Amino acid sequence: MGQEEEEMAVAEEEEEEAAAAAAAKQRKEEEIWSQRKQTQILEISSKLIHGDLDAKIQAARDIRKLVRRPSSSSSSSSSSSCSSSSSSSSSSSSFSFSSVKTRSKLGAAGVIQPLVSMLVSSNPDAREASLLALLNLAARNERNKIKIVSEGAIPHLVELLKFQTSSLRELATAAILTLSTAASNRPAIAASGAAPLLVQILSSGSLQGKVDAVTALHNLSTCKENSIPLIDARAVPPLINLLKECKKYSKFAEKTTALLEILSNSEEGRTAISNADGGILTLVETVEDGSLVSTEHAVGALLSLCQSCRDKYRELILKEGAIPGLLRLTVEGTAEAQERARTLLDLLRDSPQEKGLASSVLERIVYDIAARVDGADKAAETAKRLLQDMVQRSMEHSMRRIQHRAASCTPSKIPST
Repeated sequence: MGQEEEEMAVAEEEEEEAAAAAAAKQRKEEEIWSQRKQTQILEISSKLIHGDLDAKIQAARDIRKLVRRPSSSSSSSSSSSCSSSSSSSSSSSSFSFSSVKTRSKLGAAGVIQPLVSMLVSSNPDAREASLLALLNLAARNERNKIKIVSEGAIPHLVELLKFQTSSLRELATAAILTLSTAASNRPAIAASGAAPLLVQILSSGSLQGKVDAVTALHNLSTCKENSIPLIDARAVPPLINLLKECKKYSKFAEKTTALLEILSNSEEGRTAISNADGGILTLVETVEDGSLVSTEHAVGALLSLCQSCRDKYRELILKEGAIPGLLRLTVEGTAEAQERARTLLDLLRDSPQEKGLASSVLERIVYDIAARVDGADKAAETAKRLLQDMVQRSMEHSMRRIQHRAASCTPSKIPST
């Protein structure tokens, strides 16, 4: 072995020793930090169970700090000037994993029951501190979510939804949203009377409160145990307004249209949709510009209207220019959306008795509708214009999707999720 090779071998050994020493140091730091955290968890639990109100409030605040604080080892790793992108990713994962373990340990230490009891305190600081602590304990922790509900938090949260203090009311909304993501919690929340109060927030809450309320209601709407309708027609106007303002292809639009489709199954809901300012037009626009999920719900709501009373709703839907979007949907939508679009197009025709729609007869459908709108003498010209409009809208729709994927950095008023 030459001198150069020997030097390289020595350098490799030194690097390996340095790496092993660094790893051992990190394990030691993590062990020390874990022990320190465990001591803090026990102290917090003791204060919440045995302390006076001031001690309980401080302990609740400490929970939030403890859950959100990264470990010392991951902090030093992420702040190192020579850390690579892979080590940065590892640090983030370590922080996330540490937070998950901390939530689980806090839940096991018995902090949830005293925090739930603080929700009914006459002290506003106690209510707020316990709400924030419970929210942090429930985040990404199914066991804690279920424990919070089993300890009786839902009736207290429902009472907080009635508060005029916006901060407490919207924290309670966020808590119900978080707890409703656990499927086993939904029957209890649905039966608690929370839904009508969440509907009120759709009209009077902040933007974040409205977003949380829609998402919570959407979660609850999937509960099969609901024996009575979750929401009534009073939810329609604020839902329509929110759908107008959000991106039609967003996850938020999917949840909003899902609720509107549910509401369209009642006569009161259908009337509210047609009476709402731009109600039918907003659904038509969602059919044109929405995601696969939101278009399916939007066309489902329109179909429900037309099937309930064709004479009442047919002209209203035609007036809002639904045909191009529906024609495109028969080709590009989900299997369910395609079927719904074909059925609705059939109802919008002059002679709905003729069944069995397929893409090959779309031109005839357009001609029939054109004849009904502009008369037989202008039907051919109108049908041609409608088909051209459909193609143009489809091209514009595809271009918008490409543009949004290429440059999606423009903030929207309502979150996309």
